[in-house]
Amino acid sequence: MAVVRTHHYTVETGKLASLLEQRSTLIQGIRSANPAFTEATLIRQDDGSYLDIWRWESAEAMRDAAAAAQNFPLVGATMALTTGHSVVDGEVLDQR
Repeated sequence: MAVVRTHHYTVETGKLASLLEQRSTLIQGIRSANPAFTEATLIRQDDGSYLDIWRWESAEAMRDAAAAAQNFPLVGATMALTTGHSVVDGEVLDQR
């Protein structure tokens, strides 16, 4: 069953372009190392915060990739452009 990891954060003023560039590079790197990473969707909410939803084929693949990401320097550099970061994991039950 597919799972998602939803990141919620704000982006520091003037840093969105840098975040988008680094996020793209980060996604490419994670995707090349983890074929079970299937999709990433970034949503700007009305309040100016962002939801960054990453979809994985399984919870095990997501956990393994998260553990490996601790050694990927771009993760910290990208997250340094955000504030108020929180993460929630969930299982996809229905998609239409």
